[in-house]
Parts: sequence; structure tokens; C-alpha cells
Amino acid sequence: MAERKRVAIPIRPAPGSDLPAPERAAVLDAVQRHRSLDGALLPVLHAIQEQLGWIPPKAVPLIAFELNITRADVHGVITFYHYFRQHPPGRHVIHLCRAEACQAVGAVALENHARRALGAEMHGTSADGSHSLEPVYCLGNCAMGPSLLYDGELHARVTPERFDELLRTADARGTGSAATAGAGAAGGANGGRS
Repeated sequence: MAERKRVAIPIRPAPGSDLPAPERAAVLDAVQRHRSLDGALLPVLHAIQEQLGWIPPKAVPLIAFELNITRADVHGVITFYHYFRQHPPGRHVIHLCRAEACQAVGAVALENHARRALGAEMHGTSADGSHSLEPVYCLGNCAMGPSLLYDGELHARVTPERFDELLRTADARGTGSAATAGAGAAGGANGGRS
């Protein structure tokens, strides 16, 4: 009897099996909490970023598999919305308002100062990993601009000098973490107090 030719059967690893356990758990938790919503992808991505501070690229196949959508769909949403980070943020995250009302009262000068002070461009992180600088296009604090969020806490009428003071005082206190940065953005955080 002739010997049968062996045929290799490819084995695919489970989606997300290459993710570290805490990241995999965060993704699965986010999917579980939001899967039943219509258009669940955006709430899932927000939940992942809220918990991890970013959306790991290796999480894309797992998100797609769990929501029964394509990886291209997930990747397209992540790359379309600038809010979603694909790299770990710094220990502190600064969201600087770039809306017209803030620009009219000094946001451009503040942005230039922030970039120089941190040595980072927008969507970038300082060399020491302490701060990430992110644009936002309105914080709902237009009458008190220029405004920014520092680890989710709203600050109003920020000058370059106040920006430097924020960096010094936050570093001295060691407050905030990137995983929760932005949590206070909705609703005006502390009502413009700073």
C-alpha cells in the first residue's frame, strides 16, 4: 500500500494570545461590559484606553474576534480618531485645547511653550516618559481659555508660567496616572477652578 502524503494543517493561535495577561483581561472586560450595545466598538475602545492608557496594536485581533467584526474595522476606527493612543502614554497626560476660543486668548503661544518645555510634539511623549502632550478641540471652558486637562483635571486661563508651575507642582506631588487621564474631560471636570 502506498504511503499517504502528509498535509500540514495550519494552527492559528487564539486572537490576543500574545497579549500580556493584564492587557488581555482589560480587553475582555471592556468587550464583556459593552458587547450588547449597538455600535459597541467605540465604547469598547474608550473602556480599554481608560483602563490601560492606550490601545495596544496586538489587541486589535482580539477586539475584532470578540465583536465579530474585521480587524480592518477596528484599526480604521483607532486610526481615524486622534483621541485613541497606539503607544503607551507618559506618566502624566496633558490635553491642550486648540479650539478657536482658546486660540483667540493665547493657546497657540501656550502650545509652543508646552512643546518646548516638554521637548515633545503633539501626540508625543517627553524623552523621560513623564508627560504626553495631546490636542483636544474643545473642553467646554471657552470663557476661561486657554484651557487644558492635566491628568483629567481642568485648568483655566493657563499662561506659559502657570503651565510650568503645573509641571513643577504635579511632579512634586507625584499625582495622576495616564490610565485615568481624560476621565474628567466630560462635564468640565472641576468647573474651571484651577
